[in-house]
Amino acid sequence: MTRMHALSEGSTENYCLCGYRSRVLSMRGLEVDMVEAARGLLEGERDYIANAANLSALLFQTLRGVNWAGFYFMREGRLVLGPFQGKPACTSIELGDGVCGAAAQSRQTVVVDDVKRFPKHITCDPESKSEIVVPLIVEGQVVGVLDVDSHLPSRFDDRDRSALEAVVKLYLGASDFAPPLITSRR
Repeated sequence: MTRMHALSEGSTENYCLCGYRSRVLSMRGLEVDMVEAARGLLEGERDYIANAANLSALLFQTLRGVNWAGFYFMREGRLVLGPFQGKPACTSIELGDGVCGAAAQSRQTVVVDDVKRFPKHITCDPESKSEIVVPLIVEGQVVGVLDVDSHLPSRFDDRDRSALEAVVKLYLGASDFAPPLITSRR
């Protein structure tokens, strides 16, 4: 299982993550299990905004080399900024534009090693060099994306993809989505 990196090197303090007790360990050695930490944060809360806010903070504070982590949600056929951690971001993204729009349109996780080489890349933070975006799919519909950026080139690998996809799966199962995110099929 993929593991996330601890906040501070050499730390052995205990932190309480809303009912989930984890032991934060050295970056040089053992690491906290990101999926289990996410599970603890999501436990007992069904609100998709509250859960997105906590997951954004968790990812931003624990993933090494990350300078932005957050969510965009579908509104009227475009992605609109949701809870995030990092510098101010673009508030609206059309489907197909940038990495977020591409992931939403393709309904697949997109990993970009060099954002400058990505067609129609949207630059919110010029320090970002690489990016991973995981689509949020509920009842067959894309309701948003999880977006994580890094100031490091080629920061994200298959382990990160697997871990973030598992976190998204937990998030989707733990959160109630309501209109206008979910539209009835007639």
